Amino acid sequence: MKALILAGGAGTRLRPITHTRAKQLVPVANKPILFYGLEAIASAGIKQVGIIVGDTADEVRAAVGDGSAWGLEVTYLPQDAPLGLAHCVLIAKDFLGEDDFVMYLGDNMLRQSLQGFVDTFEAARVAARNPTLGGGASDAPAAQILLKHVPDPHRFGVAELDGLGRVVRLVEKPADPPSDLALVGVYLFDARIHDAVAAISPSPRGELEITDAIQWLIDHGYGVNSDILEGWWIDTGKLTPLLEANRLILETIEQRLDGDVDEESRIDGRVVVEAGARIERSTVRGPAVIGAGTVVRDSFVGPFSAVGANCRIERSEIEHSVLLGETSVVDAGRIEDSLLGYHVSVGRSDQRPRATRLMLGDHCNVDLA
Repeated sequence: MKALILAGGAGTRLRPITHTRAKQLVPVANKPILFYGLEAIASAGIKQVGIIVGDTADEVRAAVGDGSAWGLEVTYLPQDAPLGLAHCVLIAKDFLGEDDFVMYLGDNMLRQSLQGFVDTFEAARVAARNPTLGGGASDAPAAQILLKHVPDPHRFGVAELDGLGRVVRLVEKPADPPSDLALVGVYLFDARIHDAVAAISPSPRGELEITDAIQWLIDHGYGVNSDILEGWWIDTGKLTPLLEANRLILETIEQRLDGDVDEESRIDGRVVVEAGARIERSTVRGPAVIGAGTVVRDSFVGPFSAVGANCRIERSEIEHSVLLGETSVVDAGRIEDSLLGYHVSVGRSDQRPRATRLMLGDHCNVDLA
């Protein structure tokens, strides 16, 4: 089995951060989102990985390299424009060949091993091919989708199942959902998906939709199985879900103090202070991560905060926020529920007349106290 990771796209919902950075490389708990997917794929025993890349290809290549850090063999597959998930399968045909594969959206995170999902698919295909059970190759499922019960199914692609858990219909963002089962950004396919993506037409938004390709399989009599996700799943493409993913990952950390913490400082709970970081006359209350080379001085860093490398926090309070790195927060009062990019400077000027002075790019969002 191979893997196809989707790491293209413009990341418009996370601007302005994604004006200068791939959305899949925005860190959660100080680790790029994409790395969590690579770890999951490696843990499932998959070795050959194709990564779909777009305008941020150079950055993704620099971060991932040849994949050997995870025991993977990575092939990069350029996509000229974000033309849909099914289009990614279309351009990856030569890489995928006749192999089964898992397709994984690089900006999604789920707290559940892929191994069980893969094993279920392979077991169903082996059983269907067993002649002693009256099966044949054509009876093997062509796809398996991962589903999650959600309170707001109208915001997602939704699956309708029969009594055996097989998918009979997929509906994209329905006004009247047939179920509360949303499609999670992980899919398993065999080679028959290549016929499907070649046969469908672009949707009204000009993209080849993977839901249309899966529906094509169903309409042509091919089996599509489903598996229900038990743990959490988050599409990190917006600020609020990204902060929620950061919170959930930080909930799993254990205390590790590799940096310097002076006697006037206090560390409460599960806090990671990386080597080279310094905590001076400050309180850090976990779960929280302080990146290498960061200085926290006369400040408070509260729960669910991930501070990247080489930041400077002085006479300020940070809580439930993500600071990506090389960022300065000085005399800034209290900052919470925030995402600060690289090389950001937040401060308070003594210049009179007193006023808020801003230099903001496109798509910024500022909420003033």
